[in-house]
Amino acid sequence: MDLQIRGKKALMAGGSAGMGRATAERLAEAGVELYISARREERLHNAAKEMSEKYGIEVTPIVADSSTDEGRKALFAACPEPDILAITIKPPEPNGDFLKVTPEMWRESTETALIGPIEIMRNYIPGMKDRGWGRIVNIATFSAKNPMIWRLMSGPARSALINYTASVSREIAQFGVNINNILPGMFATEGAEEIMASYAEAFGLEMDRDIITNHFIEHNKIPAGFQAVADDMAPMAALLCSPLSRFIVGQNIVIDGGQHHSLF
Repeated sequence: MDLQIRGKKALMAGGSAGMGRATAERLAEAGVELYISARREERLHNAAKEMSEKYGIEVTPIVADSSTDEGRKALFAACPEPDILAITIKPPEPNGDFLKVTPEMWRESTETALIGPIEIMRNYIPGMKDRGWGRIVNIATFSAKNPMIWRLMSGPARSALINYTASVSREIAQFGVNINNILPGMFATEGAEEIMASYAEAFGLEMDRDIITNHFIEHNKIPAGFQAVADDMAPMAALLCSPLSRFIVGQNIVIDGGQHHSLF
């Protein structure tokens, strides 16, 4: 399918690994001028080089932590006028006892998963409106609408984010600028691997991969019968970044293998 975005400028915030990397790959494949950001410099530069060589396009790496003012300034300076903006963040570590969640933990979650994406969108929306076209996609989490006690540091902040985008998207759609959110379920990504120890601690499990994996599968019943990989989500993200999604406004698209039991 031709996504009709060849030559457009795209920024993937959080694009060096996992779902961000997979989405960046689909955008690169479609022929955009691509910018990707991340905190880990070596992994970021490797990802940019690999995608540039694979797809024959220019890929500009931006070392930045988008949850901070300094990091966002680096994004804005390196890529001032993107046509396409996609945002994802590293998944926060699972929490154990909810009574031990502190105000500092809430502040960090809010800075990363709510304020960071909002401030990036707030900077780029005026230019998109002026140019008469733009696409914004937040890759969030299905726990934004499917409360999970062990994902307290992930779900609530993202619930606020999808509330924000639902409101804002309806104000700017008339200018050709669409915002939508993807809410992935349980995916096997680099970020998920990195929080495995915290998952074990949250549930009082031995640090044994087989024990953790079996608990995860049993605790998170997925009707599709398997844990997804990033490429199971990326095509939808790329579609939402294209003109083909012109009538999709302010939606939250759950991709979870049927785990979330809801009609809407």
